[in-house]
Amino acid sequence: MLKRIVFVLCVLAFVSEAGASKEIAGVMIEDSLKTANQELMLNGAGIRSKMFIKLYVGMLYLEEKSNDAEAIMNADKDMAIRLEIISGMITSEKMMASTIEGFEKSTGGKTDEIKVEIDAFNACFSEKIEKGDVFEMVYAKGGGITVFKNGTLKDTISGMPFKKALFGIWLSSNPADKKLKKGMLGE
Repeated sequence: MLKRIVFVLCVLAFVSEAGASKEIAGVMIEDSLKTANQELMLNGAGIRSKMFIKLYVGMLYLEEKSNDAEAIMNADKDMAIRLEIISGMITSEKMMASTIEGFEKSTGGKTDEIKVEIDAFNACFSEKIEKGDVFEMVYAKGGGITVFKNGTLKDTISGMPFKKALFGIWLSSNPADKKLKKGMLGE
């Protein structure tokens, strides 16, 4: 009888843990993200660090889990990236500069085709950025990237080449942070 009780308690603990949110660097990572079109599931998450300073927690949400970065970047499926700022060292200027650097790396320096889109995207970071701010970049199949800051719509930017380059900042062969890429891919 005691063995059965222990077994049931273990199963209940496992079930509770399976549905629970995770925590990384003090940020609660939700198992799913509801968009206008559907509910996406967490693929993975990690920390963006630079010179030993933790800057933000990045999360990737997909229709179905995948660890194939190239397929994710090229997919015309609903997906989202969520960034939660965990450092007061991130400024608007630094975020815009690192974004431009990220697009350069993601595209192998071929940003001319999407320069207008990159400028529109960078404008989403023009307001003061503070610790605790949350940015969501939501791609809708056949549409574009909708950018939110703390739940407020900033802009919608169309085009598959832009979507691929944006997701490439974190998932390309030359990502912003290799550990963060692994985390977002659930590795």
